[in-house]
Amino acid sequence: MPVPKDVLAVIMGGGRGQRLYPLTMDRSKPAVPIAGKYRLIDIPISNCINSGAYRVFVLTQFNSVSLHRHITNSYKFDAFHTGWVEVLAAEQTLKSEDWYQGTADAVRKQLGEIQATGAQHVLILAGDHLYRMDYTGMVNYHLEKEAEITVAVQPVAREDATRFGLLKRHFSGRIVDFVEKPRDPEAQARMVSRDDPARPYLGSMGIYVFKTRTLVDLLLDHPDFDDFGSDVIPYAIGKMPIVGFDFDGYWQDIGTVRSFYDTSLALTVPNAPFNFYDVKSPIYTHSRFLPSSSITDSHLKDVMLTEGCVIHQSEITHSIIGLRSLIGAGACIRDSIIMGNDYYERGVPEGGIPLGIGPHCHIEGAILDKNVRIGESVRIKPFPRGTDFNGGNWVVQDGIVVIPNRAILPSGTLIGPAD
Repeated sequence: MPVPKDVLAVIMGGGRGQRLYPLTMDRSKPAVPIAGKYRLIDIPISNCINSGAYRVFVLTQFNSVSLHRHITNSYKFDAFHTGWVEVLAAEQTLKSEDWYQGTADAVRKQLGEIQATGAQHVLILAGDHLYRMDYTGMVNYHLEKEAEITVAVQPVAREDATRFGLLKRHFSGRIVDFVEKPRDPEAQARMVSRDDPARPYLGSMGIYVFKTRTLVDLLLDHPDFDDFGSDVIPYAIGKMPIVGFDFDGYWQDIGTVRSFYDTSLALTVPNAPFNFYDVKSPIYTHSRFLPSSSITDSHLKDVMLTEGCVIHQSEITHSIIGLRSLIGAGACIRDSIIMGNDYYERGVPEGGIPLGIGPHCHIEGAILDKNVRIGESVRIKPFPRGTDFNGGNWVVQDGIVVIPNRAILPSGTLIGPAD
């Protein structure tokens, strides 16, 4: 059975995404490309569609042009369908001149639109997580438990306790305690909820179901509550029925350049932890009319290759090659994410460096954002983990070299640690 029709999905469109810089230099976090041809926002929207939750609001604010464009071009239901995916951008009104101050504040400022739908329940989702989930089970659990709020929870290992909001759950399913990213050993010991020495904790996934009436009351009665995880959920515990719904599938928060890099490259190997090839629950995105990729005299191993690419006499290993990627002869690409291009160009551009990767380049341990121009014989190698600095038209984050959107690297450029 699909999600009941009286459920409205609200997806957080993301803030500045500073830990993902420079991938968020010109776009919001949910607009960051993933797996060559998708955007992060495609994950929660696809989960909604596959769950039968066809009414979706996406709340946006920062660097939102590309996100708006992608949603508008990708998610169009026909005239006989009752659903929609609609963008609600932050705006100044007579009631408030402030921008969104957090997840809860963003929803508060759109309560009028939410109430106008007549939805009895609101499903709150993040726009920057990679996972596949049928929300029907969570909504039904919420209804069966007659809960005011339901929080999706996942087992958490001991070494990851400081990265999550930890929940203490009673055997009835009721959440009785909450600590945000505890570092104190006594607080961690108090939050043990599972009889599993390796994963003794339950962590919040940032996915919630609210009764609409409860959501409205909490946000209007407490205008100082800016965030769900830090303010709303801790306050609600002990004051109303709030339960935890178990999810033990694959789930990754794409919050940093390192997590984006590691999560993306894990998709390239056989039996990848996340499957984009699920026939019953596909991940949707913008339909493009691109030719098949052309590969000449090249060797590819553990590569996720998308449409419209042209690759000449190259060696590519453990990498993602995005849409319209152009790779010159003699190139070697390892452990890298090439996001590709938004267009093909005609003729030789001013400056002489065309879109794509030039001949005889060596790219290793790097992320090349869209529409970059890499000259001949450019060499890029990763730095030790923990290394961060700005090289001008390139950036190092946690040892990973990131070439920003539209950057140009002249022929012969050398990037990497000193030998």
